[in-house]
Amino acid sequence: MFKKILIANRGEIACRVIKTAKAMGIKTVAVYSDADRDALHVEMADEAVHIGPPAAAESYLVIDKIIAACRQTGAEAVHPGYGFLSERTDFPAALKKAGIVFIGPNPKAIAAMGDKIESKKAAAKAKVSTVPGHLGEISNAKHAVKIANEIGYPVMIKASAGGGGKGMRIAHNAAEAEEGFELARSEAKSSFGDDRIFIEKFIVNPRHIEIQVLGDKHGNVIHLGERECSIQRRNQKVIEEAPSPLLDEKTRQAMGAQAIALAKAVNYDSAGTVEFVAGQDRSFFFLEMNTRLQVEHPVTELVTGIDLVEQMIRVAAGEPLTLKQSDIKLNGWAVESRIYAEDPYRNFLPSIGRLVRYRPPVEGVEGGITVRNDTGVFDGGEISMFYDPMIAKLVTHGPTREAAIDAQADALDAFLIDGIQHNIPFLAALMQHSRWRKGELSTGFIQEEYPDGFLAREPEGEEAQILAAVAASMDHLNNARRREITQQMEGTAVAFAKRRVVKIGASILEIEVAALDRETFEVRFLNGDASAGRETITVSSTWWPGQPVWSGSYGGKAIHVLVRSILNGVSLSYRGIQVPMHVYSPREAELAALMPEKIAADMSKYLLCPMPGLVKDIHVGVGQDVKAGDSLAVVEAMKMENILRAERDGVVKAVNAGPGDSLAVDEVILEFE
Repeated sequence: MFKKILIANRGEIACRVIKTAKAMGIKTVAVYSDADRDALHVEMADEAVHIGPPAAAESYLVIDKIIAACRQTGAEAVHPGYGFLSERTDFPAALKKAGIVFIGPNPKAIAAMGDKIESKKAAAKAKVSTVPGHLGEISNAKHAVKIANEIGYPVMIKASAGGGGKGMRIAHNAAEAEEGFELARSEAKSSFGDDRIFIEKFIVNPRHIEIQVLGDKHGNVIHLGERECSIQRRNQKVIEEAPSPLLDEKTRQAMGAQAIALAKAVNYDSAGTVEFVAGQDRSFFFLEMNTRLQVEHPVTELVTGIDLVEQMIRVAAGEPLTLKQSDIKLNGWAVESRIYAEDPYRNFLPSIGRLVRYRPPVEGVEGGITVRNDTGVFDGGEISMFYDPMIAKLVTHGPTREAAIDAQADALDAFLIDGIQHNIPFLAALMQHSRWRKGELSTGFIQEEYPDGFLAREPEGEEAQILAAVAASMDHLNNARRREITQQMEGTAVAFAKRRVVKIGASILEIEVAALDRETFEVRFLNGDASAGRETITVSSTWWPGQPVWSGSYGGKAIHVLVRSILNGVSLSYRGIQVPMHVYSPREAELAALMPEKIAADMSKYLLCPMPGLVKDIHVGVGQDVKAGDSLAVVEAMKMENILRAERDGVVKAVNAGPGDSLAVDEVILEFE
């Protein structure tokens, strides 16, 4: 077994590999760019080597620098993680030449399966059904349009060396095919150093299901069941689960058999994933093979109890698999949410900056529920514009799908991130979505259910009552704290003597609240009527002013609510709702209603940069007429190029930014007359 390995990656996957290596008694080496000098993976590793500037093309993608770091530290093997060099055939070849072991599949398998075009050719040769498409080289945008017209719309335009949703577009007509080809090729070049593109038919209402395979260097290959990855946005996975709510045992075995046959055909010898596009009728077609560890591998680990990173290391060291197919049993259900640095209220645009507060939920096993959080960040750390926007992967496991989803919802409610925007409100709302909970999924789920984007919503029904009760109990404790500080007498509590008016966003709830002790309160909702006989709810928590998470119970139901201070109130977050709360006495409520509302400034004549990023191009000039929908500028952030379009007709008055400029969020790019 290896004594020391180097992880040629960063962020949460580098931390993930380090954890397993340490558990196996293997020393670890991290590599880092200027932007990652203080990163968590650098702190966790036994040694760390600086490899260059922030841009991946000058640091993490430079093979010679990785090999030099191995020689400097004496690392015997390299784990590539995912992304970066993980599917580059020249990387394991260069390592082998340097006498260093690659913890991944052999170069021939990567060449045959890692390349999206070559993998489809290999699958067709092995008589595996594939999605109709064009597997040859595509020379330019006009050629791409011709091919797309022949295949028939809609089509998927995809980077041959792609992954993670980068270099991928769906086109529904010739214009979108031409534009999508250019954007996909540009993203592919900057993200993977390979601008080859292929086009295939896009299956309507499909599901994305993948099979985890594991092979060794002795010809043994097994599969570890499937993962459902249909909840996607912009072709990037958002939520994954294992197993799939679609498959029955017969389909699972058929997909697994195809995945094994394909892996054996190329002598696959590591962890890998065979991806399928599936119809709602359980028909399936080979899509591609990822010759690396997948981002979503934790859900497979939790339902099988197998550490995939450990298996990869053992296989790379030449050990045969000790597992047989008959040993693989799927236990319970696991759900994973990808937590990204992006603003769900602004069309999920990237967000960068410092993590002022980062408090994930407590990990561990309790009551048959497992909570796991794979991350590469820490409280006070920084989210850089140079890399993928992932902050963490939150995974929950329970005996049933419903239990795993409920656990995920609770864990998301307890996950505190401040300083940047993030997608937790969206993920938390998804966990309550009836279609998601029923398992009625497709890759178009998000677009179909949120056609106008994710919008903030007002709490209603029980959600509003929960927030009102929590806010009222917090208000009582804040008042008690003030009395203690000023040494005022506590006085005698009188049941339901304290009537309160709770303003929840734009809504009003009238309640009565009584403190039984410092941790327990009884709340009665009046709904504008103080008549007797209304239901009394007991609220209990050990929360005290200053704590960022209110954890306790409402009517015996365990809940978590995030707490942020605002002027004369609090902002509470629960189940995807983030809303300002103010608790008033009846007289205070009368006076507050007389206060004028602040009117926001009119910014309709400005094109503002929606996220921190780099201006790649400006498509208009001063005096130019533009129509609604016209492309105005392209801004790159976190390896994704974003086209900014005109929301209405107008004339450009001034251009305030140009290609190469780094802009902050809401910085003015253009002005209109």
